[in-house]
Amino acid sequence: MQKGKANSCLILSPQISASGDDHIIMPLPCNWPINRIAVPAAHHQKGAMKKRSSIAVVGAGIGGLAAAILFADRGHAVVIFDQFDRPKPVGSGLVIQPIGQAVLDAVGAGDAVRRSGNPIQRMLGHEADHHRKVLNVWYNKDRSGQFGLAIHRASLFEALLDQVKTRDIALHTQSIVTHTHAGMITVANGQSHGPFDLVVDSAGANSPLSPLRDRPLPYGAIWGTVDWPETDLPMSQLSQCYRRADRMIGVLPIGTLPGDTTPKAAIFWSMPRDRYDQWIAGGLERWKSEAESLWPAFAPFAAQVTSQEQMTMARYSHGTLRRPWSSGLVHIGDAAHRASPQLGQGANMALLDALALARAFEKADGEAALALYAKARRWHVMAYQTMSAAFTPQYQSDSKWLPVLRDRLLYPVSQIPPAPRVLTAIVCGTMLPPMRGLGRV
Repeated sequence: MQKGKANSCLILSPQISASGDDHIIMPLPCNWPINRIAVPAAHHQKGAMKKRSSIAVVGAGIGGLAAAILFADRGHAVVIFDQFDRPKPVGSGLVIQPIGQAVLDAVGAGDAVRRSGNPIQRMLGHEADHHRKVLNVWYNKDRSGQFGLAIHRASLFEALLDQVKTRDIALHTQSIVTHTHAGMITVANGQSHGPFDLVVDSAGANSPLSPLRDRPLPYGAIWGTVDWPETDLPMSQLSQCYRRADRMIGVLPIGTLPGDTTPKAAIFWSMPRDRYDQWIAGGLERWKSEAESLWPAFAPFAAQVTSQEQMTMARYSHGTLRRPWSSGLVHIGDAAHRASPQLGQGANMALLDALALARAFEKADGEAALALYAKARRWHVMAYQTMSAAFTPQYQSDSKWLPVLRDRLLYPVSQIPPAPRVLTAIVCGTMLPPMRGLGRV
């Protein structure tokens, strides 16, 4: 262990404290020996464990927290490393598809996210000039009972972190991991931790551990969160408005934030990735005027944006690791594959990666388990990456002919059976088995 200023570390224990809290949060120096972490309580353990391993999870995002829970439930000793003073979500609203909801149920967070989130039955988009529908996907047209769950990242994050706190999982904060070698993790201040049997890289699109070379996408979006206003837009759908492919506005009803009972909406506006400074220079009123003229129904949402600081720029990229693992290191979520959010699959892919990885370690150990994980996820990831690359330019690009193709050919065809059912399967994440050879979700 190299000398240096100790980072913060929390050990989350399901014991009962003197104050009656459900868990004890004990600040400890980050040189706390890993072998002093307790084995998870028996009532959490699931599945057959090949070998008890020490596992480091780098990044306390959606996939990382889910992976930590799933491994802890299988009897492994788990440590999470995160760069923030305390773990926190990054981003605004998202949709958890039915297949992702099943993973959240598996980690015990399903009920909490359903209480906070907002069920949506439909994704509906129209063209601004002629008011024609150009996107129309239903979740429950066959009365299957499935739905998309729109939710703010803060609510999803809190539900997962609450589950982490009920397990014996160590949490290192203020730990910016810079690299890993031979099971050892090194953080920015020079300290080392380990060795670990496995390092799970869930540090996202900017992970320093991932060798993925992605391709920046030309369009991103600005995102914000506002109260759900008096409006004719239904709370049961994602609503979008387009002009060609270079203008897109969206409104997603996302339920409530932690500690608040006011229903919220995530709003977004498509923008070339290099135009954010130009948008700032143009001023807020100019943007609001353009957005409201494009889609009058957006006015009560835009009225709540009183500062450009309320809107955050998100830039996207596309790429996939051919092999998402090496000896003692595995990549999940955006550290392994990145795409635009057009299909609404980002969080779901991270959750599926976490579940597949945990199940692979029920069947094998070490590199055999990592190879099994990669094989199980390969075709599902590849299919959705391909579809994302094909669909995204139809809605976010400078193309003049792709929107015409979308509106005049692809949309009409998409409404002819069995195309609607295929689109539903694509959106729900079930077009292909998501974990081939590792059972159903």
